[in-house]
Formats: sequence, C-alpha cells, structure tokens
Amino acid sequence: MPWIQLQIPADPDTADQLEDLLMEMGADAVSMEDAADQPLYEPDPGTTPLWSQTTVTGLFQSDRDIDQLCIDVRNAWHQQTQQSLAEIDVTLVEDKDWARAWMEDFHPLQFGERLWIVPSWHDAPDPDAANLMLDPGLAFGTGTHATTALCLEWLDGQDMNGKQVTDYGCGSGILGLAALLLGATHVTGVDTDPQALEASRENARRNSVDKTRLDLYLPENEPGTKVDVMLANILAQPLIGLAPHLAELTKPGGDIVLSGILSYQAREVMAAYDPWFIMDEPEQREEWIRLTGRRNDR
Repeated sequence: MPWIQLQIPADPDTADQLEDLLMEMGADAVSMEDAADQPLYEPDPGTTPLWSQTTVTGLFQSDRDIDQLCIDVRNAWHQQTQQSLAEIDVTLVEDKDWARAWMEDFHPLQFGERLWIVPSWHDAPDPDAANLMLDPGLAFGTGTHATTALCLEWLDGQDMNGKQVTDYGCGSGILGLAALLLGATHVTGVDTDPQALEASRENARRNSVDKTRLDLYLPENEPGTKVDVMLANILAQPLIGLAPHLAELTKPGGDIVLSGILSYQAREVMAAYDPWFIMDEPEQREEWIRLTGRRNDR
C-alpha cells in the first residue's frame, strides 16, 4: 500500500517539537533531514544539535483523509505554539522494502590510494587496503560529505606510521579510526556529545581496533596529551575559539587539519591559527574548505 508523506520545514528551535507532534498524530515513522545540504556537526555545549534548516518528514498510512490530516496537524501546531505552519508538502509514496532500498544507495568509497570506507553489507573492493567498516546513517559522519572526504584524502596521503593523533569533535570516529588503520599508534577522540563517544567506541569494536589504541573523552576530561597530528572537522566559529587550545595540544612540527569551513570563512580561520602554525593555502571541494598547517616552534 502507498503511504502519505508529510514534509514540513522547521528550524532548530521547533524541529524536535514538530517531530513529537507528528508521532502524536499517528505517524508510523518520523525522520529529520538536512534541507540545505549542510552537514550535521557536533555543536557547542548547550546548543541543539540540528541543522539550521531541517525538513521533518512523517509517514502516515494511506487510509487517512489527507485534507483532514493536514488540518489536524496545523490546528495541533497552532494550539501548542500559537504559530502557523508555513507549508506542508504532501506526497503519496509507494510501499517498498525501505531498508533494502536504503542499503542499495551506499557503496564502498575510496579516498586517495589506500583508504576505503566500506558498508558492512559489502565486501571490501581491495582486501589489502585500509578498509574502515562504517555504515551510513548509524552515527555522526560516514565520509560522504565534502568536509569529511577532504580530511580522509589528506590522511591517505600521509605517512601515519607511529603517529599520535587527536580527533577533536570525533563524531563517529571516522577520522581517528582511519588514522589508526593507516598506521597511527594511538588516537585520542574528543567530543561534546556522549553519544558520539559511544558511536566511536562501537565503530572501533566493529573494526577490531585494540582498545588501548583509542581513548575517548568529553572536553572537560581530555588529558591534554600533545600529538603529532591534530584533526578537527567541526565548524568555523568553534574552530576559531579553539585555536589556542588545539595549538597547545599539537607538538612543535606537528600537523593540523581543519575542516567544516565554508570558503568565505577560510581566511578568518587561518588568521586565528597563524600565531602558532605555518598555514597552507586552502583546499576546496564544492563550497567547503580544508585547512592544513604545521606547528611552529614558538
């Protein structure tokens, strides 16, 4: 049977409430997705971890009266918030095996020469490569966005053997785990979200990473270990604020890799790190930037 799909735009202040309302109205499933191709990064402490533009989608059984359903949703929203919904996009979608269709959309991805991100239901295309098993949608980053891809490609191009690494804003652990598979000795993962740390821990287990090679911390508990490589794929403004701290955690001569930066923000972020790092020219993909640099001796 087909399904009635309601898609409603929301902002970070209303998305959770709208999700709850659709479930209360009898939706069989509710999901949130980015409405502006913006990645979901770990937020600053105390902020809501949502995109700035979100589409909330509810699936309802097809025996519902569509017009009445929309009226009921609008009325319930107005009653809760004293505000009107701007729009409700209604479509009928075919019934199918959603899980299988979702899985078919994702295939192994290669980054550089040696590194692959491989969904668990696929065989590794190159068994001798560094194959990171990671399922899309299970956590906080899977390599499909330009910011993550830029960082993975940088890692693939480095000699990581024996390196100590920090992945600041680790999310799913994708960057730190990739570094370990490429030869790093140890990774420290830091994230503001305890769920991200659990995701990193689970992904390490699924990739048979020795527990002694990966330590995970909330920012207030991080040990302050100086490292050879500092990775931070978050957002421009947090990166600017973190510049002195990340510099302090990077050894003299060590590398820093920054991403999650829009092209127009690159120079401002570079200026924040110039006192401690010799910064390279930005590397761009689509509208996103990766910055790299080396810690000076000052």
